[in-house]
Amino acid sequence: MANQRGKGRSAVAVAALCTLALLQGPGRAGAANGPQPDGPYRYDRLARPVTGAASAQDGPRLTAGSVYRAALGPHAKTYFQVALPGLGEAYVSAVAVPGRDAEVSDGEGIQLSLQDRDGNTCDSSRVAFDPPKYPRPLAAYVTRGLSRSGTPCQAAGTYYVLVERVGDDASAKGDWGIELRHSREPGLAPDEPTAAPTRWPSASPLPPSGGAHELRGGTGFADAPRTPQGVWRDTLRPGETRFFRVPVGWGQQLFATAELGRSGGGGYVPQALDLQLYNPVLGPVADVYTVYDGKPATTSFAPLPPVDYRNRFSPSGMVSAMRLGGDYYLAVSVSPELAAKFGPGAYAVTLRVNVRGQAKAGPSYRQDAPDVTTGATGSPTTGTGAASATGSGSAGMKALAAAGIGTGTLLVLWLGVWTLLARRRALPL
Repeated sequence: MANQRGKGRSAVAVAALCTLALLQGPGRAGAANGPQPDGPYRYDRLARPVTGAASAQDGPRLTAGSVYRAALGPHAKTYFQVALPGLGEAYVSAVAVPGRDAEVSDGEGIQLSLQDRDGNTCDSSRVAFDPPKYPRPLAAYVTRGLSRSGTPCQAAGTYYVLVERVGDDASAKGDWGIELRHSREPGLAPDEPTAAPTRWPSASPLPPSGGAHELRGGTGFADAPRTPQGVWRDTLRPGETRFFRVPVGWGQQLFATAELGRSGGGGYVPQALDLQLYNPVLGPVADVYTVYDGKPATTSFAPLPPVDYRNRFSPSGMVSAMRLGGDYYLAVSVSPELAAKFGPGAYAVTLRVNVRGQAKAGPSYRQDAPDVTTGATGSPTTGTGAASATGSGSAGMKALAAAGIGTGTLLVLWLGVWTLLARRRALPL
């Protein structure tokens, strides 16, 4: 009987521990048990290995909502396929990950092209290390937008994604890692406006003040921690990049400043601190940097427009990228040159994040919920209300809610088992 009691206690204890592990959320679980960072970047733990093809017709198909991991050699060109419906927009993003010790030249980077079956280019995008010129993760995206009336990329069917590594003959040797994502966005109801806004608040608010909260950034989009409005501090070593996830709802305006703290010693690094912003489908929005001479240095984005569906109709790439409500990503990099000029130790970096305005209702989609997904959880990030902007409808929150319910159930079961065992111990033998 004692042995049976022990087994019962163990089973309930194991179940409780499993539930407590679930309560940590998918981000923490992935950090503890998922794959560790591969060099300077943590790939999505659900990324599937894939190998592109030399010809468009042989390219493997990328499924919407999935993440893939590939490699790309110097001057390489590789093809993938996507199946697109006849309504709504579609996105494909690629994160280029050179080795931390790789040498990169001016203009070296990756180029994405989306093509139809006749070889017409629907969209193309290029990102490069120019400047700052040091290896760090960079992302680009292409979109099939049905707003482009008169273009040949409107029909449903198979499309081709060409990923190229571009640069001159001084380009770095060796393969780069590539993380690929494909996502879709339903079309709008017919009466939605299709003209880009021309005015928005252009005055930057004062950055948040007060003491900074310690927050360790992720080493990829997949493990970027949630970073709401406030003051946040992390420490980075020369050559490192950290990622932070900022929820921004429809109609809200994002402002961000990065600061590199004071350091001993003397010297001058021209592009010491780099701050990048990416939208929910990992499209680049803005990239700013600052010099460093050992004294505190700051950099910030020019005022960005509020998140609006109509932004996609703007000819400005920065404005067009602010097209989706959901999780935006800040990527903070510190130059490897800091090690030679100021020492190899960790450097304090402070983020000051403002999200101005109340989240508004999103556009009227033809379907109930968009299929656009975040890089971290694969959960919907666009919707018709503020809930999607704060992440309350995310997979993480659903898991948290389920875990909470499960914990309550287990506690009741535990109390029941405990009571039963106590009663049995009290019975005369």
